[in-house]
Amino acid sequence: MSALKQALLQLANPERAIQTSRFFKTGKGEYSEGDIFIGISNPQVQILVKEHWKSMNISDIQELINDKIHELRFAGLLVLVAKFPKSSAFQQQEMVDFYVRNVQQINNWDLVDCSSYKILGKFLLNKDRQILYDLADSGHLWSERIAVVSCFEFIRNKQFSDIFTLSEKFLTHTHDLMHKACGWMLREVGKRDELALEEFLDEHLPKMPRTMLRYAIERMEEGKRLRYLRG
Repeated sequence: MSALKQALLQLANPERAIQTSRFFKTGKGEYSEGDIFIGISNPQVQILVKEHWKSMNISDIQELINDKIHELRFAGLLVLVAKFPKSSAFQQQEMVDFYVRNVQQINNWDLVDCSSYKILGKFLLNKDRQILYDLADSGHLWSERIAVVSCFEFIRNKQFSDIFTLSEKFLTHTHDLMHKACGWMLREVGKRDELALEEFLDEHLPKMPRTMLRYAIERMEEGKRLRYLRG
């Protein structure tokens, strides 16, 4: 057992775990059914990761990501994120392969959002992006969200075509976590190029889920936002 895992387990807080389990929808039939929380806060995890990540290897990360405890999987992903920019091109390729092999363990929105664009997005910035479309076609909710949120790195570099393609694909998705993810990324487009966002909205507004639309237009000036809400 790694020193990081030992330190994390010592911070278990059963009372907080009950609240966190409710927040992350771990009940029967909910999107995170059966996930186990032990009540460690994100800042606590981040502090410990900062102390330990340099000494950890891929086997240590795998141990954390394989764990049934949510906060340990979160810590494992944060270690991977910390190591990624400090690694060689060959090591980064290995990390990306590792990340994709473990998508079944990246099984909640916070795990996706803390890691996907910082690993997969950064790696693919100037490369072929077919892997995103393979994830998007998987039928696996969290893989689909990884595909969408990975686009954040592209958007930061004013590359919008992938998020437009994926958002169009997921207009008919049945889960609001995908509507929220697409809307969030579209909002990020709008921060950088509001006209590009408006062109996408004007084309797809009749089919756009309400949640996706609300997220996408959140930063618009009120009059324009209300016009979109009214269709």
